[in-house]
Amino acid sequence: MLRSLKLTVLAATMYSTTLMAQDADPQRYPLIPYPQELTAQQGEFVVGRNTNIVSAGAFANEVKQLQQLMTSFLGTKLPVTAKVGQSSILLVQDQSIKGEEEYQLDITPSRLTLRARTGAGIFRGIQTLTQLMPAGAEKMKTIAIPAATIKDHPVYDYRGMHLDVARHFFSVKYVKKFLDVMALYKMNKFHWHLTDDQGWRIEIKKYPLLTEQGAWRTFNNQDSVCIEKSKENPDMALDQEHIIQRTGKTLYGGFYTQAEIKEVIAYAAARHIEIIPEIDMPGHMMAAIKAYPFLTCDSENGWGKTFSTPICPCEETTFKFAEDVFTEIAALFPSKYIHLGADEVEKTSWAKSPACEAVMKANNLKSVEELQSYFVKRMEKFFNSKGKKLIGWDEILEGGVSPTAVVMYWRSWVPKAPIEAAKNGNRVIMTPGNPLYFDGIPGKNTISTVYHFNPIPKGLTTTEAANILGAQANIWTEWIPSEKRADYMYMPRMTALAEVLWTNKQRYDNYYQRLIVSFAQMDRLHVNYRLPDLEGFTGDNVFVDKGTLNVIKPLANMTVHYTLDGSVPSLQSPLLNGPLTITRPETIKLAAFSPAGIRGDIYTLNYRQQTYQKPVSGDGTQTGLKLSMFDGSFKTVAKIKATADTTVAVSNVEIPEQMGKGGKPFGAKLEGLIEVPATGIYSFYLTADDGAVLYIGGEEVVNNDGWHAPVQKSGQVALEKGLHPFLVSFVEGGGGYTLKLEYSVDGSKMQPVPDSWFKHK
Repeated sequence: MLRSLKLTVLAATMYSTTLMAQDADPQRYPLIPYPQELTAQQGEFVVGRNTNIVSAGAFANEVKQLQQLMTSFLGTKLPVTAKVGQSSILLVQDQSIKGEEEYQLDITPSRLTLRARTGAGIFRGIQTLTQLMPAGAEKMKTIAIPAATIKDHPVYDYRGMHLDVARHFFSVKYVKKFLDVMALYKMNKFHWHLTDDQGWRIEIKKYPLLTEQGAWRTFNNQDSVCIEKSKENPDMALDQEHIIQRTGKTLYGGFYTQAEIKEVIAYAAARHIEIIPEIDMPGHMMAAIKAYPFLTCDSENGWGKTFSTPICPCEETTFKFAEDVFTEIAALFPSKYIHLGADEVEKTSWAKSPACEAVMKANNLKSVEELQSYFVKRMEKFFNSKGKKLIGWDEILEGGVSPTAVVMYWRSWVPKAPIEAAKNGNRVIMTPGNPLYFDGIPGKNTISTVYHFNPIPKGLTTTEAANILGAQANIWTEWIPSEKRADYMYMPRMTALAEVLWTNKQRYDNYYQRLIVSFAQMDRLHVNYRLPDLEGFTGDNVFVDKGTLNVIKPLANMTVHYTLDGSVPSLQSPLLNGPLTITRPETIKLAAFSPAGIRGDIYTLNYRQQTYQKPVSGDGTQTGLKLSMFDGSFKTVAKIKATADTTVAVSNVEIPEQMGKGGKPFGAKLEGLIEVPATGIYSFYLTADDGAVLYIGGEEVVNNDGWHAPVQKSGQVALEKGLHPFLVSFVEGGGGYTLKLEYSVDGSKMQPVPDSWFKHK
C-alpha cells in the first residue's frame, strides 16, 4: 500500500533506503522468519569435504545437529576440531549475547562464524543456515552459502503449535516430522493435546483401561464423514496403520507408551522445543469415563445440551484420579507447564448433584461456574506442588481465576477475555479461532490473514501487554484423518505465524516471495503443503455461446492436470497447458502439481449455459440495501425465521458492528437491487463465517452455506446492463463473523462491489 502513495522525493528516497537495508533479495536469502538484522555481503562461503567444525565443546547437541545437516547434503560427516582451518564453521559461545535464543551469524567467503550464549541460540542459527542452503543440493560435493551478517532474536518467547491426536491419531514418526518443521521455522512450543472425548492417547500405568479401552473406538460420525470425503479427496482417508481388528470389530485408534513419550520429548529437546501436555478435564472426558464410570456425578456418559458429560468435581475419588494421572504426567514431561484444558464443560449434571450442592454450600460457591473455578484452582495447587504452572483455555476466567494461572485465549467472540486476564496479571497465550485455528479450511487469503495477525489486543497498556507471552496455532483433527491432510492444513500458513512471532515486522510481499522459494525446503522434509491457489475461474461458471477456461498459475513450475469424467486428477491425467474452450455444459476437475509431485487443491468447475438475465425497472429506489436481522441460531440460511427483529438500511453487503457484536448467533438478509453497468459474465466471490448464499434475479449464484470458518466461494451469472433483484442471506453461529462480497467481470481483476451499484425500495 505504501509504495502506491504519492510520496515526496525525499520520503521516497528514505523509504527505498529502508527497504534495501531491511529486505535482501528473497531468492538469495529466502529466510522465514526474517532476521531482525540482515546485511547482504558479496561472495559465498563454500562448504566441502575439507570443511571442519570448530567448537569448544559447549554445544555438543548443536554440533551433532549441524553434522547431521551437512551429512544429509554432502553424504559425509564434517570433522570437529579445536583448530581453525582454511574452511571452518565456528560455533562460539559469547557471554555478551543476552537473549536465550539470540544469535549472530557472520558468513564470509573464508569463514562462517555462529555466535550465541546458549545452545538454543546456536540451534536457531543452524536453522537459518539450513534455509540458506540450496534445498536441492543433497549429495553434492560442495554447498555455497551466501555471505551475510545477521543479528537475530525473537520478539515473543512463546511461539507455539498445537496438535490434537485424540480425535485422529498420529504416529511417533509423524510427530517427529512435525517437530522438524517447527524447528526449521523457529517455533519453540509444542502443545500436545493427548486426550479428549474421542480417544485417550497416553499410557497411564495406574489406570491401564484408559488406553486399553479409551484409546480405541468403532468408527464414529467424524470417521464416517472423512471416509465419504475420501472418495473425492484421497487425503481424507483414515490412515490404515491406526485401524485394527479386535474381537470381530473394526477399531480405530492408538496410543503412546510412556517410553515413546520420552523418546519424543528427547527429540524435541534436542531441537529446543518444549512439549506442553494437555490432559483435558473436567470436560472432554468421555474416553476416560468409558473406562472408569465412577468419574461422573451420576455414572452417566454421553452428551448433554451442548457438550459431553464431565467428571464430577465434588467427589474425592475424582481428585484422586486426577492427581494420580497428573503425577505421572508431571514425572514424564520436563516442561514447566501442564495444560488442564477446562473448556466447554457441560455443567447440567453438576447442577443436579446432591454432592455438588454440598460442596458449593461448604465453600460458599454461588454458581456452577464458581464450582468449575474451584476445580481449576485445586488442580493448580496440585500442579504447583509438582513444580508446574497451569495453563487453561479462557473459560477458566469464568467464576474467578488465580493470577498465577496462564490463560490460553481462543474464543474470538469474547474479545474482552485476554484483556481482562492481562489486566488481572495473568500471563496470556493468544490463539483466537480466527485466524489461528488451522483446522479451518484454508483459502487464498488465509496466509495473508495469519501474517497480519497482531498478538497484542487493543486496550492494553505497555505494562499489561507484557503479559502476552506470544501465540500459537491449533490443529483440531475431527476432520483431519491423515498425516497428509494434517500437513496440508498447517503448511504453509504456519510460516506466516512464525514470522509474526519471531520478527514481528510487516513485509508481506517480501515474505511471500521468500515463501515461494522455501517450498523446496518443505519438499526436502516431505511436507504435503498446500499449493497456492489457481485462478482464472469460479466454482460455478456460466457461458452464453461458448466459454474459455484459462487457468492462471501462481508458480511457473506448476503443472495443471484435469479430468472430465469426475475422477480425481493425477499426474497421468491430461495436461492443461493452454486455454480450454467450453461449448456445452461440463464438469471439469482440476489440480495443480509441484515438481516434487505435491498435489494442490482439487477444483470442481461446473459450466452451465445461460442467456443474459433481463433487467427489471427500479423507479423510486434509494441507494444501498435493506438489512433485516433475525435473533436466534440458524444452521443454514433456509432455517432463518420468517419475521425480522430489526430492519435498517446499509450501503453495501455489510453488517454494522453494533448489530453483530456480542458473539451471539443470528441470521441476516441483505435485499435490494444490483445495477450492473454493462452486459457481461459477472463473477462473484462471497467470503463468509459462518454461512451465506448469494441470489441474483432469484437464481442462486454462490452457495457458501452452513457453519464454518472464514472461506471464500464463487460463482457466475450472465447479466444484461441494468437493475437485477439481489439477496444475500447470512447465518452466524456465534463468535466473530466475516461477510464480504467481491466481483469481477469477463475475467477482470477481483474487486469490491461499489456502493453505487446497490439500490433498495
